[in-house]
Amino acid sequence: MTVSPPAPVSPRREPGERAEHVDTFGLHRSPRTLLFGAGQRRELGRLAGAYGTRALVCTDARLAASDTLRELVDDLGRHGVTAVVWADTQLELPIGSVEACYAVARTAAADMVIGVGGGSCLDMAKAIALLLSHGGPLDRYYGEDAVPGPTVPVIAVPTTAGTGSEATPVLVVNDESRELKTGISSVHLIPAAAICDPELTYTCPPALTASAGADALTHLVESFTAIRRPSTVTSESRVFMGKNVISDMYARWGLGLVAESLPRAFRQPDDRRARARTMLAANAGGQALSVAGTAAAHALQYPLGALTHTPHGVGVGVLLPYVMRFNLPARVAEFCEIAAILGSDRGGSPRDVALAGIEAVDRVLDAIGIPATLQDLGLPRHQVDYVARMGLRSRRLVDNNPRPLGYEELLAITEAAYTGDRHRSW
Repeated sequence: MTVSPPAPVSPRREPGERAEHVDTFGLHRSPRTLLFGAGQRRELGRLAGAYGTRALVCTDARLAASDTLRELVDDLGRHGVTAVVWADTQLELPIGSVEACYAVARTAAADMVIGVGGGSCLDMAKAIALLLSHGGPLDRYYGEDAVPGPTVPVIAVPTTAGTGSEATPVLVVNDESRELKTGISSVHLIPAAAICDPELTYTCPPALTASAGADALTHLVESFTAIRRPSTVTSESRVFMGKNVISDMYARWGLGLVAESLPRAFRQPDDRRARARTMLAANAGGQALSVAGTAAAHALQYPLGALTHTPHGVGVGVLLPYVMRFNLPARVAEFCEIAAILGSDRGGSPRDVALAGIEAVDRVLDAIGIPATLQDLGLPRHQVDYVARMGLRSRRLVDNNPRPLGYEELLAITEAAYTGDRHRSW
């Protein structure tokens, strides 16, 4: 299939918005420098040398013991940058590990932070840069736009193709005192620079490829179908503006890439072209959500992940088909576009074509082994209500959904995802 999507379908207009706003409004936020390509990690030392002389490198134990990280640290040294390595970043980023890392960062007097690894490592780097610049505790920054100003520079070097965190203004921590994962959103959290080297993903096992890829796919779909806010909402008043012509461009591009390449990267881990295009799709998802934001699947995954300890990408991947079906009445045009991009437009009524787009996303998730129901993730039946109630607390994500969400709506989505009901009439 071709990566180039068809001409966009005229979007559905939100109540009260002007036609010219629908067609022309766009906003883009991104790292100042973004390097993409095989071998580009070897530019880290040169790039970091422009930002300072003392770096804290946030990574995990597996990467810390690798030849790759030793090469990166040696390269930093050759460019006059002394690196202290934090090697204990934990999956899903528990807040206690952030506090421990921050103590090391202060002792090291770091003037930049480098994240090397998956989404948790990149989010750790953002959190440490925030704390170094503005002090703690971290919970004073929870929510949207509570960071008072710029942070020390962050350089992001992802080793998975999923979160797109190298391009986003958000970090997520697991605050056990609040019973769910919590986000901090600010334009000041966008990394100063990012290096996306697909060679770093070659050793990802299939399960990690699937989880990360499902996260990227969810970012692309949710940013493409997010709420469209009226022109009276300015970029200074919100971090996440909703869908717009620029975020849609990235979403279309990324959807074409991920649908073709992710299943292939999952089945054939040594396919370098598929690996590169999957990583490019993940970055496109980060670029799209950086402005548009995500929605209901992410809101429900926060409590779901806390209960089941499911990898984030798997959780949103399970939820996405049910969220899409709930949102279908509000996003027929966008789902029709997805059908065309994924090569599934078989004709028929607009609703039939839109449903074909949703089913095409189902097939991508099935092809990479994402489970079909929340039961498959081990969620107890009596916790369905809890997931819906706690999901409602993620107002940034709930308010970004194209159809209004309250407790009853979130409960209906969660129940459908629990039983696997993809034929429910919404």
